[in-house]
Amino acid sequence: MVEGDTAGCVDRSDEEKDMDLKVLTSEDTGGDEKMAEVLSSADGPQEGTSEPRKWNWAVMFLCFYGFMSSIKPGEPFITPLLLSPVKNFTRSQVTNEISPVLTYSYMAVLVPAFLLTDLLRYKPVLVIQGISQVIIWVILLLGTSLLEMQLMEFFYGITMACRMAYSSYIFSLVSPVLYQRVAGYSRCSVLMGVFTSSVLGQLCMSLGNISFYTLNSISLGFVSFGLLLALCMPWPKRSLFFNQMRKKEQMEKAALAASKSELDQMKPKQSRFPSVAPLCSAARWKDSVLAQMLLELRNVVRIPNLRLWSLWWVFNSTGYYLVLFYVHILWNKVYPATENKNVYNGGVEAASTLLSAIMSFTAGFLKIRWNIWSELVIGIITAVQAGLLLLMGTTDNIWVCYIAYIIFRCFYQLLVPIATFQIASSLTKELCALVFGINTFLGTILNTIISLIFIDKRGLAFDVHSQFLVFFIYFIILTVVYFICAAVVIFRHYRNQNRPGGEASDQAKSTELSPVAANSEAEPLSNGSSAIA
Repeated sequence: MVEGDTAGCVDRSDEEKDMDLKVLTSEDTGGDEKMAEVLSSADGPQEGTSEPRKWNWAVMFLCFYGFMSSIKPGEPFITPLLLSPVKNFTRSQVTNEISPVLTYSYMAVLVPAFLLTDLLRYKPVLVIQGISQVIIWVILLLGTSLLEMQLMEFFYGITMACRMAYSSYIFSLVSPVLYQRVAGYSRCSVLMGVFTSSVLGQLCMSLGNISFYTLNSISLGFVSFGLLLALCMPWPKRSLFFNQMRKKEQMEKAALAASKSELDQMKPKQSRFPSVAPLCSAARWKDSVLAQMLLELRNVVRIPNLRLWSLWWVFNSTGYYLVLFYVHILWNKVYPATENKNVYNGGVEAASTLLSAIMSFTAGFLKIRWNIWSELVIGIITAVQAGLLLLMGTTDNIWVCYIAYIIFRCFYQLLVPIATFQIASSLTKELCALVFGINTFLGTILNTIISLIFIDKRGLAFDVHSQFLVFFIYFIILTVVYFICAAVVIFRHYRNQNRPGGEASDQAKSTELSPVAANSEAEPLSNGSSAIA
């Protein structure tokens, strides 16, 4: 989250416009991270080019932190630990009382974390994340009561909400021309950390045959080291929203001082009566960067392409994270695991992480006329995901369940960079960050509502198989809606094409996830960005 030279700047260079349209390689570490990456790509500091050695070491250190903080070999085995004789919780307690706390905590902390990341300039939020991770593993080692496990899930939600600070921190270290490169570095370091963590955990369980307590102790050591790295990081001097507000206030004060100085020279006797009244706080808020972007959101809703992919982000991400939160409980019910080498959660998570990264990379080479076929592509993929959920919820074969889960994740990761590109290519980076933030928050609210109704013990308190049936129905409803929308869009397209002159006016070519030409026709938004037709 770095500051631009001017708030909502309209006159950006062609190079910066091209940078706006770059798609970010994504992995499922949360919608908030994608949002933070786009948010952080605003015009940033220029000193990185003058001191290459300094920023090289800073970027290397931050990537090392991203790698080390992602290594938690005990993470894929938290659910087996809770259901094992070591903790001795029942499956209904884990499903209906412990796991839902994560969703509630994430929703409650997401917006404050988003604002504090910018206000406090990254480092304090990373420290909070590190402290939360240490608390999680201390509780897993020492905690035995239901309340302690719910507290552990609460801090897990804080950890998830604070991840955006890492994604945005790295952009404060370099000049804008290096944003794409360092984004790849930071994402690669996290992916490698998650992959290494899962492989290490699986090797410890399968070959080392170690106990859950030892595995959690190893995880505590890694997250403690990550906290020390966070404490050693430098404190960036720039941010996006709040820093721009302060900068604008300083400019207003300077202009006021200049006008008073001129009046002093022209009318010395009247100089003690300032001619320019100070702006009231309400007026300053109305003219602030954040307020202007909030008003600009109404233009975003009117653009069909942005509306479609934003709705996909809200609804499909909700279903995706519901599956991720409860799939380990399903695995334990399909194949009850004890503290032995037959638990393969780590290997499955490693394989799904690696394949998801490959799918995200592959998405950058897809050439499709997205203005026509977006709804149909989304509908087909959502239908396949619904089938995979039905398979996971009904099979008694753990390996079928594992493979279905890996494919489910890969299909979601295929669409994430496409959605990121479709949204980011039409907006300024500041407004794009706000759109991603709102989409993530709305998805979290929907996730919370579903959890309260179907999963929480205060609601229907479904068991895990019934939950996956609900997830299947949820994806089926989305599939039907997408197919109906696809039929309408395709019908309108060919109807307009058959009209006289329609073919000439609708020559949309196949597009890929790459920069749009600077001279392409676009409908300008009032903030100076472009909405690609």
